[in-house]
This record gives sequence, structure tokens and C-alpha cells, in this order.
Amino acid sequence: MSAHTTTDKAQALHAIRQATPGTSTQAQCERIRAALAQFSITTFEAMRHLDCYDPRARVMQLRRQGECIDTHWQTVTTESGDRHRVGLYVLGASHGERP
Repeated sequence: MSAHTTTDKAQALHAIRQATPGTSTQAQCERIRAALAQFSITTFEAMRHLDCYDPRARVMQLRRQGECIDTHWQTVTTESGDRHRVGLYVLGASHGERP
């Protein structure tokens, strides 16, 4: 699987980033929450397109706040041709599955 994000999804993620600027943990959590309301996202996408330095920590914070977020593991190939194991975050059953 490629780490490539579709153009439409990348534009939506960039719009989320612009709507909620800042480097605070709160701003990063809000960006991830907004993205998950629309589609699943990988740690790679959260880092690159939502400007979340450590998405894993932000997802843990959201879980502690009561969000039901599932992690599915994927191996993706980056632009350099290297393979990486990344998490795919999906809102869980209490929010309706979004594969």
C-alpha cells in the first residue's frame, strides 16, 4: 500500500489545519477530531497534513476524553520507497464505522 493521500483528502486535511492553527496539544487534538469526523487517517497523514508532530499522543488524549478511536495497522511505502508500519485511525462503533 502506498502512503499517497488523494488530492481531495489532502485538500480537506489542509483546510482543517488552516481552520485550527497552532501547535498546542488542544489545537492538534481538534484537528485530528475534525479529520476523523470525515474519514480515517493514518499517523503519516496526521503528521504531514495536519501538522501533528506525534499523532499517537494526541489520539491517546482524545481517547481519554471519551472518543472511541480504533487503530488498524498498515504497512505503507513512502515516496522514498521505504516501507513503514503506520496506524490507521478510525472512529469506533459508538460513532459508526468509517473504514
